[in-house]
Amino acid sequence: MAARAYWQGQIRLALVSIPVEVYPATRSGAAISFRQIHEPSGKPINYEKVVPGIGPVDRDEIIKGYEVSRGQYVLLEDDEIEAAKVESRRTLELVQFVRNGDIDVLYFEKPYFVVPADDLAEEAYVVLREALKETGKIALGQLSVRGREQLVALKPCGRGIVLELLRYADEVQKARTAFAEIPDHKPDAELLELATTLIDKKTAPFRPEEFHDRYVDALHRLIDKKAAAKGAKVLEDVEEPQAAGKGNVIDLMAALKKSVHGPAVEDPGVEDRAPDEKPRARRGPARRGEPKRRTRRAG
Repeated sequence: MAARAYWQGQIRLALVSIPVEVYPATRSGAAISFRQIHEPSGKPINYEKVVPGIGPVDRDEIIKGYEVSRGQYVLLEDDEIEAAKVESRRTLELVQFVRNGDIDVLYFEKPYFVVPADDLAEEAYVVLREALKETGKIALGQLSVRGREQLVALKPCGRGIVLELLRYADEVQKARTAFAEIPDHKPDAELLELATTLIDKKTAPFRPEEFHDRYVDALHRLIDKKAAAKGAKVLEDVEEPQAAGKGNVIDLMAALKKSVHGPAVEDPGVEDRAPDEKPRARRGPARRGEPKRRTRRAG
C-alpha cells in the first residue's frame, strides 16, 4: 500500500507469529479548516504565548503542568514524561477472544487495515482470518506504539482483517446515566407495527457514496464563488426550519400512517386553516447550516 504504515510488527497467537503491516482505514480530507485573518492587511494572525500579569514569554520557559486542584499544578519536565512512555514493541499478543457483538459500540474508536507483510505470512494470515469467521469471534490485544499502549480488536473484513482501536473503560460514559429519564415501557402495538413497516419500507443496502456532508459541499461552493468574485461579498441563503406552532400537537398515529401509506391519509393540520386560506407549499425541514442554491451579491 502507498500510505505510510501506522505500525509494523507481528501478530502472535500462542506459538504462531504473523508478520503484518497496519495502515489507516480512514482519512479526514473532507473537513475544511479556516485561519483567522487580519482584514485590513489580509495577513494571518499568529498567537503569542503569554502569562497573565507578565506578558509574552520565551518558548524555553514553558514546561508542562497537570492541574491537581484549582490553580495548583504538578510541573513535569519533558524527559520525565518521556521516561513514563511505554516501550514500543513489535509484537501484538492476542490474549483473549470475545463473541462478535459483545463489545459495545461506544468502545470502538478508529479502524485500521491489517495486511500480511510478505508472501510467507499470507498462509498464517488467512488461517487467522478464517478461524475468526468460523467462530464468530473478535481477537483482543494491546498494541504498543508511539509511547502509548492501545487496546485493540481484530476482526475479519472481506478478504482481510481490520484492527480497531478501542477506548478504555474510564474513557466511556455510562449509557444508563444519559438514558435514565427515558421511560422503559412498551409502545402501543399499532404504533409499533406502523413504525416497523416504515423501517421495512425504507430498508436498502448501505451505500456510503450516496451520503455527503452538505455543509462542507456548501462551503466549497461558497469558496469557489468568493474566489471567482475577486473579493465581492457573496452570501449563501440559509433556509430556516419552520417553527411548529404551540397549538399544533403532532398526531403520532396519523403521521406514521401518512409516512407508510402516502398523502392519502387526512392531514391532521388541515382543520387549522381558515376556510378561504389557500394551502401553502410544503417544504421539508432544512438542517441547520444547509444553504439554498440561490445566491446574491451585496452591493
